[in-house]
Amino acid sequence: MTEFAAPFVSSVMRVEPQWIDYNGHLNMAYYNVFFDRAVDELYELLGIGPDYLRERKHSTMVAEAHVRYLREINERDPVRVTVQLLDYDAKRFHIFEQLVHAEQGWVSATSENMTLHVDMTAKKVAPFPDDILRRFAAMKAAHAALPPPEGAGRRIAMPDRR
Repeated sequence: MTEFAAPFVSSVMRVEPQWIDYNGHLNMAYYNVFFDRAVDELYELLGIGPDYLRERKHSTMVAEAHVRYLREINERDPVRVTVQLLDYDAKRFHIFEQLVHAEQGWVSATSENMTLHVDMTAKKVAPFPDDILRRFAAMKAAHAALPPPEGAGRRIAMPDRR
């Protein structure tokens, strides 16, 4: 059985020059590229990566995401993404990701996601197979001692105007 770090930590990635927009900032779309690349690494450990799609004809799709942009990262900055499994059930999982400066340790952005397991032939949400559920259980057990991440469960709303 795969052992899971608590939290999962991606490999180091870098901000690419072409991702800088006309404002001189990392374009918001590329924060999601970092989150997505980290999840791809995690999916290999969970056994739900490209081979899973090819062999079992199932995959995942994000149903909901909430991204918070907290601090700007710059061209060529090294970053990592941490991923914490908050919960899962037979057909979905809930994760919280943090984009962290790989050398200085501060958080640049977070992404909270609800992801569905999908039968790609039927194009419907479907239960995970037992072997994958066992991997989620192992990851959940490894992450059980982690504190709830700051910002998880937030909603978008206007500030209180009292």
